[in-house]
Amino acid sequence: MPAIPHNEEVVRQANKRGLARLAAVQALYQMDLSEGRLADIVEEYENLRIGQIVDDEHYLDADLGWFRGVVSGVVRHQADIDPLIHDALPADWPLARIDTLMRSVLRSGVFELMKRNDVPAKVVITEYLEIAKAFFDGEEPKLINGVLDHIARGQREGEFSDSKAG
Repeated sequence: MPAIPHNEEVVRQANKRGLARLAAVQALYQMDLSEGRLADIVEEYENLRIGQIVDDEHYLDADLGWFRGVVSGVVRHQADIDPLIHDALPADWPLARIDTLMRSVLRSGVFELMKRNDVPAKVVITEYLEIAKAFFDGEEPKLINGVLDHIARGQREGEFSDSKAG
């Protein structure tokens, strides 16, 4: 499982909510690979990873409520999230073909776009794009950005109405 990237720039820019998003993506990734139970994975992260040093990797403190909300929200709403992602992907890239970590990033971002209207869509997209860039250096961040932007415009049309007129 990928550890939270540790370099000074990531640490400087990080905030507890951003770190919660990063931990949520990792927890969902782990759940997807291990088919672990939600409660077990959340407990592991809260007690053994977040704010701890594991295998010489420092897991920084995160907003535990936000972490729990994203992970449990993705699991609870996955039946609604996955079709949105599938429809936003290029036809030759069905959701089943997407890398497990990318799927976790996309599901987390879409959950927030669907259910966390208190956070502007552009902030959600930027946060998950930064997570993608921490793990991928190829075309994956561009794909994640495009999918999240497409879904955001469908879920929160009002937030983008001014940018369409330009």
